[in-house]
Amino acid sequence: MATYIPHTDDEIATMLASLGLTSLDELFSSIPEAIRVHGALELAAGVGEPDALAHLESLADRNGRQGHGLVCFAGGGAYDHEIPSVTRALAGRSEFVTSYTPYQAEVAQGVLQALFEYQTMVARLFGLPLANASLYDGASATVEAVNLGVAASGRPLVWLSEGIHPHWRQVVVTCATGTGHEITTVPLSGGTTRWPAPGPGGPPGVIVVGQPNYLGYLEDLTAARAVCDATGAVLVVAADPVAAGVLCSPGAQGADVVVGEGQAFGSPLGFGGPYLGLFACREEHVRRLPGRLVGETVDTAGRRAYVTTLRTREQDIRREKATSNVCTNQTLMAITAAIQLAWLGTAGLAEMARRCARATHFLFDALMAIDGVVPYADAPFLRECAVRLPVPAATVVDRMADAGFLAGVDLAGTYDGGDHALLVTATERRTRQEIDAYVAAFTKAVA
Repeated sequence: MATYIPHTDDEIATMLASLGLTSLDELFSSIPEAIRVHGALELAAGVGEPDALAHLESLADRNGRQGHGLVCFAGGGAYDHEIPSVTRALAGRSEFVTSYTPYQAEVAQGVLQALFEYQTMVARLFGLPLANASLYDGASATVEAVNLGVAASGRPLVWLSEGIHPHWRQVVVTCATGTGHEITTVPLSGGTTRWPAPGPGGPPGVIVVGQPNYLGYLEDLTAARAVCDATGAVLVVAADPVAAGVLCSPGAQGADVVVGEGQAFGSPLGFGGPYLGLFACREEHVRRLPGRLVGETVDTAGRRAYVTTLRTREQDIRREKATSNVCTNQTLMAITAAIQLAWLGTAGLAEMARRCARATHFLFDALMAIDGVVPYADAPFLRECAVRLPVPAATVVDRMADAGFLAGVDLAGTYDGGDHALLVTATERRTRQEIDAYVAAFTKAVA
């Protein structure tokens, strides 16, 4: 399905002309009438591409081999989203796969233009005027945002919400041992962040908050912005790009820098990568922007052209003043995301977000009907939710795997009461039948 392209009328006419024929009927005239099919084929009504692929996978499973594996209800930064065949086909073209680093702009115009379009889409998603050509993943993007914020504010104290992905927080803390930044984790209260008053260490230089946060709950960005206005801190928002389809953009709510994980746009669940770090910021921070930036210009003949711009920045030349050591980007993953976003369009992204939200809320309501299962916190969520269980989450995950499901993300060791808490989600790929089967298996698993 990924590589099948039907012939156009012009191609058919050219083929017939080369054979000295005038019609397709004449081409097939050698086939005896007795074995020809007359009239229309009795075919079932057409189905969507994801449904057709799911059916083919179910047929393949009859061979005794494991097909697509467990039905995925896990999220936590990596999601089982639909990847249309058009995305795989275009992103897999040799022009993108082999033309990686556009050091010579004159021979890499196609790649540069694709990255320019990617930057434009990310900037619009996050509501900020400027985006780079990507970073390695959401964690590295968060580290770079912290570096930028500390340099801009001149203060090394960073308030890091506990609602940020636990792995991302670990990476921030690890990198801070080299930069000397002071990381203070602000705990969650009722599922969301409650910002304290500045303590003995003084006001923060950077505030980092998720939207939605790791547990799926919606944070109050206006409250975070108010703290930044009072202290002069830089506001960094780690945003879910899918949520941008229905939520007000972080930039419109006062974010100075927005980062995120772009895996949802065209990248499969590939054992943790390669993934894609999204990064956007306000224009006054362009000199501190990490990584690569593609710009639009004109050549000597006045034609539109694309270049890697601001290459004399501190990031590459004045290294002693650099706030980042990243001089590259995830070109192929960024182009894949651009193709996926272009395929979805504004309406498609909004529909994707709504389908995820509807499925997750339907799943949540069904789980709440199970004895002993309660919400982790009483806070609004969008497309991911945490639940408390009457038995250890690890036990439920194991039992659900035996039933054919990836139940969710065990929160043990990351949040209070996490050993009996599970983070679950239902993307647009999950059908009503899959959710019903999941809930039935879940009821047995917690009994």
